[in-house]
Amino acid sequence: MTVEVEVNGLLRHVSVERVESAQNRFRVTWDGVSRLVDAQSLNTTRLSLIFLDAGWRSYEVRLDEGGSGELTAYVTGTIVQAVVNSGRRAFRFDEAGLGDDREQRVTAPMPGKVVRLLVAVGDEVAARQAVAVVEAMKMENELVALRSGRVKEVAVQEGAVVESGKLLMVIE
Repeated sequence: MTVEVEVNGLLRHVSVERVESAQNRFRVTWDGVSRLVDAQSLNTTRLSLIFLDAGWRSYEVRLDEGGSGELTAYVTGTIVQAVVNSGRRAFRFDEAGLGDDREQRVTAPMPGKVVRLLVAVGDEVAARQAVAVVEAMKMENELVALRSGRVKEVAVQEGAVVESGKLLMVIE
């Protein structure tokens, strides 16, 4: 399978092939670099990735989809915004195959403190607009809306201490 992935305006063609001889092993190729990856699903939104031929580097990745191929990946404290297949086909991480019209749930990427809420219930937001700031490990992480919509619910207040995965707001 080959997909287009846009990260920070840079378009990459990524090829993913299952390795027949080993369960949960894949050959992933991008920009002429090929890596053998062991991928384990931890739950419906979390993956464990081990790059076997790159010094056995291990990452836990949490994925939040936003519809129309928009995706937020939380990788070891780093937030990566991406668009899969340039939005032509919706990315589906879960098996439910939910449509693009479902609500976006903005969640805390890691344990921390809600420093600022940049929107309120009823506010219209644009795709990639900052909606909240969460401080974790002495770093401020700006969370953004993956697509345009209206803030339906704000589930926390500024100053709240939150756990990883805690719902912050819902955008419809």
